[in-house]
Amino acid sequence: MAGSGTAHLRDDQDVVLSVRNLTVEYPGTGNERVHAVSDVSLDARRGETIGLVGESGCGKSSVAKAIMQLPPPTSGSVRLDGTELVGTGGAALRRHRRNLQMIFQDPISSLNPLRKVVDIVAEGLRIQGGSSTADIEKRCRAMIERVGLDPDTAPGRRPHEFSGGQCQRISIARAMVVDPEVVICDEPVSALDVSVQAQIINLLEDMKKRYQLTLLFIAHDLAVVKNVSDRVVVMYLGKICEVAASDDLFAAPVHPYTRALIRSIPEPDPTVPVADTVLSGDLPSPLNPPSGCRFRTRCTAAQQRCAAEEPEIREIRPGHFAACHFPLDVPPANPSTREAAER
Repeated sequence: MAGSGTAHLRDDQDVVLSVRNLTVEYPGTGNERVHAVSDVSLDARRGETIGLVGESGCGKSSVAKAIMQLPPPTSGSVRLDGTELVGTGGAALRRHRRNLQMIFQDPISSLNPLRKVVDIVAEGLRIQGGSSTADIEKRCRAMIERVGLDPDTAPGRRPHEFSGGQCQRISIARAMVVDPEVVICDEPVSALDVSVQAQIINLLEDMKKRYQLTLLFIAHDLAVVKNVSDRVVVMYLGKICEVAASDDLFAAPVHPYTRALIRSIPEPDPTVPVADTVLSGDLPSPLNPPSGCRFRTRCTAAQQRCAAEEPEIREIRPGHFAACHFPLDVPPANPSTREAAER
C-alpha cells in the first residue's frame, strides 16, 4: 500500500476535525471489494485550509463523503470538535451536521431543480428548527446577497435559470446559512470556466475570513491547491503519500508521486521545456491494489522492499511527512521558487 500511520496528526486543542484510520470499501462483482480508501488519517486546525490532492480515482471524494457520513465509512473514526460521528445517526447526526457542511463538485446537479433558490438555501435552517419563518427568510436573503446574487430576484428563481458559477454560489449560500465550523469543498471549481473559478475561490476565501471557517479543499488542480491551502495532503490509490505545509511541499517534495504531480503543472511560457513527469502507466485497479507500496508499479525508484513492505508515514523534515522507503534527497528550498525542487 502507499502509506499508513498517524505520525502527521497533531494533538492539540486547535484541531477541530480529526480523521483516523478511515477505510471505505464498496461491493464489486461477486465477492470482490473496491478498496476506495484504505487507512487514511488527517486533521484540520480551526481556521486552517487543508488541501487534498491526487489523480482522479484516488479516493478524494470518498474521503469527503465518509467524513460527512454519506455513507458512513467501512471503519475508522471521524471526530468533529471531539465528538465521534461514526456510528451516530438520526437526530444526533443532524445536530452535528450543522457544523459540518459540504459543497459538491457539480453545482447544477447538486441543487433540486424543482425548488426555488430561497427554499434550497432555507432547507437546512428549517430542518434545524428554532427559527421563525420571517427570520429564516431574512437570513437566507442576506446570505444570497453575501455570495454575490441579487437578493430581490434570485430567491424566487430555480437553478436552471442560473449559470454554473451562479449555481455554485447558491451551493455556498446553502452551506453557509447554517453557520458551520467546517466546510468540505469537493472540487468546487473543476466544472467552471477559469475566470469563474477565480471568483468562486475568492468568495470561499472571503467566507473563510468572515466566519473563521476550517476548509477541506479537494482538487486535482495543484495550482489552485497551492494558492488556497495552508497544509496539503497527497493521496494515491486510496492512501496518503505525503503531508506538508503548502510552500514546503511545492518547493521540495520528498515523495516521487508528489514530484511527478508538481512537474505536471503547465508553465504559461512557451520557452520553458516540458519537464519529464517520471510517471508512466495507468492507475492500478482498486479491486486488487499492489502489495507493499501502491505506487511502486509506476515508480522509477521502486526496489524489492517496496513490494514486500508497506511504508509508514514518517517525518522526513520538520513538519514534512511522507510514506516512502526511499524519499527524494531534495534539500530545503526557497518556498518562492519551484525550480529548486526540480533540479
